Amino acid sequence: MKNDSSAAQVSETSVPTRSRIAAQLSDANFYDAWQTSIPDENLCALGHFIAIARQTPRWVDLCMRARNRAGQLVGLKDLGTLSAVPNDKSASAYQAGDRIGIFTVIDNTFDEALIGDEDKHLNVVLSIHRQQLPNSRLVAITVTTVVHVKNWLGHLYMLPVKPMHRLITPAMLANMGRGRHET
Repeated sequence: MKNDSSAAQVSETSVPTRSRIAAQLSDANFYDAWQTSIPDENLCALGHFIAIARQTPRWVDLCMRARNRAGQLVGLKDLGTLSAVPNDKSASAYQAGDRIGIFTVIDNTFDEALIGDEDKHLNVVLSIHRQQLPNSRLVAITVTTVVHVKNWLGHLYMLPVKPMHRLITPAMLANMGRGRHET
């Protein structure tokens, strides 16, 4: 794959209308969507997630470690880090219920992967959606995050997470194209 040292352009966007995650927006406590366009390498949606996760900026993994330590004080599970995705399984081999890093696969098709995590305080679902751009050799990759809060701990948890999320997701997408590896 191409090793490009320039960061991908990332922008906040609307949730893709044909995305399966769009049905979860109506009662969400939080959601956002970020998009970038990259050369189409015929990689499935979950393959793009794996590539993004493997290139997680160090500061993001440090934030996850801090979250895990603080979360344990109030009984939240240790999620691990975003970069901890296995190398021994192809993206297309993942089925609903399989773990991939800190998430569980909910649905996995070529054009969209739904992954998430459920804890006592909230449910999080991510969509990684790929769409071929018309008359182009580019594919748009949109990462949508939807959060459903269950209790006061979830609302408290989201106070620092919301602003951090606005930094983390774009930073991770901006790394697409830098030192990509086949998944």
